[in-house]
Parts: sequence; structure tokens; C-alpha cells
Amino acid sequence: MAGPAELASKMKEILNLKREPVGVKFIKDTDKQVLKDQYDGETKTRYCQALMRAGNGEKILITAENISCPASAAAFGLKPLAEALATGQMLYNMGLFATPEAGKNAMGSMTRLKLGEYSGVILSPLANIEIQPDVVVVESFPEHLMWLALASIYETGERLEFNSAIFQATCVDATVIPFVTGKINCSLGCFGCREATNIEDSENLLGIPYDQLDYVVKNLEKLSLKPMVRARAKQAFHSFSGCGN
Repeated sequence: MAGPAELASKMKEILNLKREPVGVKFIKDTDKQVLKDQYDGETKTRYCQALMRAGNGEKILITAENISCPASAAAFGLKPLAEALATGQMLYNMGLFATPEAGKNAMGSMTRLKLGEYSGVILSPLANIEIQPDVVVVESFPEHLMWLALASIYETGERLEFNSAIFQATCVDATVIPFVTGKINCSLGCFGCREATNIEDSENLLGIPYDQLDYVVKNLEKLSLKPMVRARAKQAFHSFSGCGN
């Protein structure tokens, strides 16, 4: 089985990723003490911002003390869910849902980790993460995520079902759900990450359980030999008489 560095290298080369694939690990107190000197655990940050920074090469430790987003703090079980979020009032006030009840429904459907189960979350470029991550998050263009998703079902042909409330895209959709379900999950993004990070309008997110990544990358290599080449060359489009060229 290939290691994190090799898997990251292959993904970047095949897909031409401009951001680093990010390894995410939920940690206990003992791990936190070992890793704290190698990771920035002081800067106040939202999870989506930490993901952005890790995609640019930084290493971040998130704890109850430095996480600045109440929604992701609750998603990771670092803090209780704030009442304004639980009632849907905050989402309604932000203009994201038509009524507080709709916001409440959205928050009520969120997958969260048990309060206090973990003491922190580390994010690192997959290429140089020190320990085996739980989830790998790829923030990139839909075409890149399409090939990764196809690689995940290359040998089964099963249908994929993605889970999102278009809120908490990075923390819940791309991280907690793959961790809890053991299945890849894709997200279109959300208000929070699109306001607080440099994610482009043309980018989405995909979370992959790390224990499936070797399998996915092996299949990605196979897809890159024929279908990916043909699709990217757009031969059928260029030969189409109605394309105007």
C-alpha cells in the first residue's frame, strides 16, 4: 500500500491539482501533546480557513480553544451546539433559509461527532503528514472530483449518493460524513467557506476516507490511461458539426 506522500504525488500529477490534498486526523489528548509543537494551534481559525491553509502547505491544530466557528466546533464535538444554531435562528438571520424552522431542520440533520470524543483536529498537506489521517479532503474543480468519484466505484459501478445541506460544507460534508460513514462525499460548498476562504467559484470539495485512498488512486491511474485522455481532448466536441468551429 502506498504511503500518504506517494498518494498525494500521484493525485497531484494525474489531476494537475493546484492545492495540496489535505489529510485530516481527529486526535485525543495524548496525540495533541505529541503534535502540538509541529502544528499551529494558536491562531484563531475557522475549520474552512484551516483547510485552505493546509492546502497551501501549512500545518494546523484545531482545538476548543482556537476554533472560531461555532458550527464546526459542534460538528467535531469540541463544543456544544450553540442555541442560536440549534433553533435555526442564526441561519435565518443570515438569510440562508426562509424561516427559523427551515434552519432548524438543516442543523438537526447535521452529522456530528460525540461531544468530547476527540480533543482536536489536525490538518496537514497529505504529502508530509506525520500520522495516518482519517480523511483526505480535495478542494478543486468538478472535473477533478469527478474522476476521483469515478475511481471510487471503478470496480463496482454502484451509484453514489452525496449528502449536503449546503451548510457546513468543509467540516460536515467533506470531513465528518466521510469519517463516520466510511464513504466519499462531495459538496458544492456553502456560504461560510465561500465567504471566509479563497475557494474559487468554480471549485467544490470531496472527502475521501483515507483507508480507501490507495484503492481510489490505483483506479485513478487506470482511468488516466484512456477515458481521461479522451475526455480532456474533447475529440467528440471538436468533430461535432454544430459546435461552430
